[in-house]
Amino acid sequence: MRMRKKKHTEDRILACESVNITNPEEYMGKWHELCGGRKLCLEIGCGKGSFVYGMSKKHKDDRFFVAMEVVRDVIMLAMEKITADEEIDNVRFIAGDARDLPKFFAPGEIDEIYLNFSDPWPKSRHAKRRLTYRAFLEIYKNLLAPDGVLYFKTDNRPFFDFSLEEFPEAGYELSDVTFDLHNSPYNADNVVTEYEATFSARGFTINRLVARPKR
Repeated sequence: MRMRKKKHTEDRILACESVNITNPEEYMGKWHELCGGRKLCLEIGCGKGSFVYGMSKKHKDDRFFVAMEVVRDVIMLAMEKITADEEIDNVRFIAGDARDLPKFFAPGEIDEIYLNFSDPWPKSRHAKRRLTYRAFLEIYKNLLAPDGVLYFKTDNRPFFDFSLEEFPEAGYELSDVTFDLHNSPYNADNVVTEYEATFSARGFTINRLVARPKR
């Protein structure tokens, strides 16, 4: 469902300038200067920010998060969620597209990548747009640190099955694969997104995997 257009989006984004990175190209190779010794973590498609909010609170001392979202009305809400909590100092946002990641991050710079409920692009002719299509996976593999990890969650089983084939083809090893996250041992550390909460409440099971590039 497409979000209804918000009022004063650009003004509201401007009011969140403390967490908004408008020139990510200038941070390439320098992101860890912001991290203060913490791991650099990237969420691609942060939505309204529930996941990055929960993770930033849970991992305040050991992780620094960059949250990316292409829809400005949506990233605005995520920025406002973060700036409303004065205790959070480990989140920044990029309003941008995943295809531009090589312009923003240096090879091996990212420690963890999170793909949460990405658009499944269900039609076969749109497969190349899926964020787990092998061309995107090659981008992530290049940007991940030698011991880097990618986490992927979706409620869409065909999309998950597609991804289970794409990851090995792109040179990743899979672990912690589950077709029902909320009833698995891996749920103990799970931070729920707003989409996840809504659809799991409707009875949808959540698929999840962990992927590591083969080195």
